[in-house]
Amino acid sequence: MSDDRDQIRKDFADAVNMTASELEKWLGTDESEEVGDKSSGESTGHASGRRIVTLLKTKRDDLTDSDYQHMRKVVGYVHRHLAQRPSGDVEDSRWRHSLMNWGNDPLKN
Repeated sequence: MSDDRDQIRKDFADAVNMTASELEKWLGTDESEEVGDKSSGESTGHASGRRIVTLLKTKRDDLTDSDYQHMRKVVGYVHRHLAQRPSGDVEDSRWRHSLMNWGNDPLKN
């Protein structure tokens, strides 16, 4: 299980290219709150973003099975969403804003 957790942490670090402070700042914007499925009030991506901030601030030894499960979910979402990149300028697109809620800014190197 340790090797699996190492791989999950590596995949998560590759998928999430925003720092905790960058993501926290982004989640406070109107653009962040305007995207995603809001059937339960807060969008799924926005809630995930808040959890990602917590995960980024959590020491490795303090991560729980639930944390690893969410990290896996984040990796899957980011990979699927990146594969659906629309054509044209994406800087102010809902596609980019949704990804940013999940901790990935596709315009960041």
